[in-house]
This record gives sequence, structure tokens and C-alpha cells, in this order.
Amino acid sequence: MTTGVVFELEAWVPIAKSVIDIVATLCGRVRKALILDLDNTVWGGVIGDDGVEGIQIGTLGVGRAFTDLQTWAKQLKERGVVLAVCSKNTESMAKEPFETHPEMVLRLEDIAVFVANWENKVDNIRYIQSVLNIGFDSMVFLDDNPVERGMVRSGIPELIVPELPSDPADYVPFLGALNLFETATFSEEDALRTQQYREDAGRVAFQKTFANEGEYLASLDMVSEVSGFTAFNTPRVAQLSQRSNQFNLRTVRYTDRDIEEIARDPRQTGLAFTLDDRFGAHGLICVVILKWEPLGAAFIDTWLMSCRVLKRGMEQFVLNAVVDFARAHGCSELVGEYVATPKNALVKDHYRHLGFAPAGERWVLPLGSFVPARVHIRNKDDND
Repeated sequence: MTTGVVFELEAWVPIAKSVIDIVATLCGRVRKALILDLDNTVWGGVIGDDGVEGIQIGTLGVGRAFTDLQTWAKQLKERGVVLAVCSKNTESMAKEPFETHPEMVLRLEDIAVFVANWENKVDNIRYIQSVLNIGFDSMVFLDDNPVERGMVRSGIPELIVPELPSDPADYVPFLGALNLFETATFSEEDALRTQQYREDAGRVAFQKTFANEGEYLASLDMVSEVSGFTAFNTPRVAQLSQRSNQFNLRTVRYTDRDIEEIARDPRQTGLAFTLDDRFGAHGLICVVILKWEPLGAAFIDTWLMSCRVLKRGMEQFVLNAVVDFARAHGCSELVGEYVATPKNALVKDHYRHLGFAPAGERWVLPLGSFVPARVHIRNKDDND
């Protein structure tokens, strides 16, 4: 079928780049966070010298360029990109425009992690990464200062640090041409991501009040809902498969259509796990796909999970649930497999830690002798 649309030869270059960027997102290369410097990046001028009234922002003159950048960042946030601030400033001064300036597009509630102090930016970005718990190669840092850009590139080579133009009016056209934040999917949970990361920061602060990890986990009052694949959760399940790189045992990517077919296939079962706690809802954070093999074996085709919920017992909770499903299906053993990628070394020993025994290239867990692990997570169905 032909459309009759004719393109100039020069147009094929940006078209091809856009297609490549979309394909790359389906293969797991997704930018998840944008870290912003403030002075002469988010607004014109220096807040400590010029004050709130003196910074350049708005719809007129030089300020228009900075308003455009804020608008671009706000649109990314609404698509699920997490925004953070990393600025050499006094924190109270740095926050004041977000709180009081009438022409600011970005507000404090748009920022998941706000770091403003006089420490070096490499250390501050490392702190932001520890809170967000995503890879540096999934983050982009914007700073107008070429010296700061160079220091950050040297200190964190994996981080994407674009060489911003000298003229702020060129910021947004330049960044738009880079197409750093291409995405192939969008789910309702993307719109909630900033709030989820702000809640994560609250959890980090709350944890510091406990000397014992077990007491801290028990105090979170964690609840998980376990369900199959549905029309409601299919977009998020597919998106997790496309974006999860670190906690992903086999790194198989799925589209929405793939997930729909799995849900209809009696030879396999898809399980989706959510997690809520006293601070809020993490949303759908784990996916397991079981394939029913001959002779009573259940093969774990996919096990992926958001790294945001690591070290809370979710791995053990998921295994308990998977064992229950496998037993109900008449299985006598679970079979797992780890397929190494450049990014998933985190789960290299996942099955070993959960009690699976090596069997060639696979891992096997006999279900007859399995004893459920004690965790501080309750199944929502048990509460209802």
C-alpha cells in the first residue's frame, strides 16, 4: 500500500533518527530522569544576587527562553520523566522562585528530588541517583556552565550531559533535536511518577529513624495485590518489560499485543504485583510470566521488578505467590534462568539467594520441600 506522500531527501535523516529512537526504547534504552541546574538554566540570572524579582523569566525578552525550557521539562514530567534539581545555591533561596514567582511554570511539587547546597555536583547527583535508584545512563543533566558540565562528565561518565548552546533561546530547539526522551509507551502510572519518587524520599528519611531494618519494614505496613494480566494493567506490564534492565532475569521485551496474547494462552500465566505502604502507592512494580512445561515443571520465562522496591522482601513475597500458583497448577518444580546482559548483573545470583539449585544453564526449586519465606508484606486478598 502506498500513501502518495513524497519526502525531500533531507527529510529522511530526522525521520530515520526518530524511528531508531523509538526502536531503542523498545530495547530498553529509556531516559527516566532529567536533572536541572537552576541559575541561567531554569531562569536567567543568579538567584542569590538578583533575588526573586530580578531573575529573568516570563513571556517577554530573554525570560521567554527560560520559560520555554520549563514548559518543555513540565511536559516531560507529565509523560512520566522524573525531574530533579541539582544546584549550587542556598536551599531556601533556590526554592523561593518555585514557591512565589508568579511566572514560574515549574513548582516544587513537580520536583521529585531537590538538592541545593555548596557541595560538588558530582556528589549531589550521586545522591539523587541513590534516591531514584535508576542507572546513571537513564538520567540527563542540564547545566549552562561548561566547567560544571565537564566536571560532571568526568566524574560520572555514564550520565548524559548535553553540550547546551551558549544562547538560552537555542536550548529547547537543541534539546528537541536530540530526542533524548523518546518513548514507545505511556501508562496512567507515568503521570504519578513524581509523587511516587517524592514518597520514596520520605521513606529514606523515615528509615533513618530505625536502627533495626526489620522494625522499619514492619512499620511500613506494606500490602501487595496479585493479579493476572488484564486490559487495565496491560500497558504498564508491557512498559515495565521494555524499560526494566537491572532487575530483569531474561530481559525479554513485550508489546501490549504480546501481553494480551499471553493472557489468552492456556500454556502460560502472567502475574502482576503492586505494592502500597504507609507513604503511598508504588503501583505495579513486578511482573512474572510462567510457562507450563511437561512433567510438572513451571518455567519462569520472565521475572522483572522495579529497583525502587529492592530490599523490602518483595522478591521473597513474589516467590511465595509464584509457588502457590505453580502448585495449584499441579507443578512439582519451578525452573528459572538468568540471561546476562550488560545491565542486569544485579540479579546474577537471584535464584541462588532464593534457594534454587543449579541445573546446567538453569535453576531448579523443588516445590515439595518449599517453605514460604517470612516477609513484612501482606497479600491484599488476605485482608479482604
